[in-house]
Amino acid sequence: MEQNTSLQQQLLEAGVHFGHLKKKWNPKMLPYIFAEKKGIHIIDLNKTVDGLQEAAAAMKQIAKSGKKIMFVATKKQAKEIVNECAKKVNMPFATERWLGGMLTNFNTVRKSVKKMQSIEKMLADGSAESLTKKERLTLSRDKEKMEKVLGGIAQLGRLPAALFIVDIGHEHIALAEAKRLGITTFGMVDTNCDPNKVDYSIPANDDATKSIAIITNYITAAIAEGLAERQAAREEEVEEVDNEAEKKAARLLAEAEAEGGRGGRGGRGGNAPKRRVPGGASRRPQGGGPTGPGGGRR
Repeated sequence: MEQNTSLQQQLLEAGVHFGHLKKKWNPKMLPYIFAEKKGIHIIDLNKTVDGLQEAAAAMKQIAKSGKKIMFVATKKQAKEIVNECAKKVNMPFATERWLGGMLTNFNTVRKSVKKMQSIEKMLADGSAESLTKKERLTLSRDKEKMEKVLGGIAQLGRLPAALFIVDIGHEHIALAEAKRLGITTFGMVDTNCDPNKVDYSIPANDDATKSIAIITNYITAAIAEGLAERQAAREEEVEEVDNEAEKKAARLLAEAEAEGGRGGRGGRGGNAPKRRVPGGASRRPQGGGPTGPGGGRR
């Protein structure tokens, strides 16, 4: 409870509770509104804490399972914060502009990313040196433009498992694409938005930089925790495999030694048959004497 209180205090100081003007509100936000003050709606921070913790727990599990969460925020006040947070946990992001079809037409977008990467390679390994100065300049400019829009998804090989959106009203195209593909959505929802449009809504002020920063950092910390747990589990697995291999090797060695011991004893005892065989051979001729006369008697 103390942790909640301190988190609530931090949210209060960051101005997360300030909503929009009453006339701009979405009636579906009614359960999340605490009061109205000077014509502005005040968000209930208890609901914010609940939504934030629920979203963070779900994102932690997604990260732990090794899937990707894409950060989406093209608003001026959110760009830099979201960009930094996504890079911290090595997650894809879109902070410049949302390309229509970034998710629904993912294969085409991947082609553009590959083109960007091949231009980068050309410029880096010197194969562009054979081109004219003007062509090289054009390539550089193309790369910069593409880097700006596609840089955040350059390492994304397949569709993300979830989207974290700052201002679901502003990023309605991204939200619509995620919904169409059945991708889990998390969003900061202000009093002028419909919270039912996202799977996990975090009622919060999505215009103030401080508010965006505190929510995004909280989410990022949860993702980092999930990734750390995944890494620890993998290391444990490797350790178990190593231990199992060691045990197996020790078992095989013990078996081999035991087998060697039996083989040695068998070798010593093996002289007996060798003695018996000649003995038998000598007995057979001896027995041949009586048989001979027997044959003679017959």
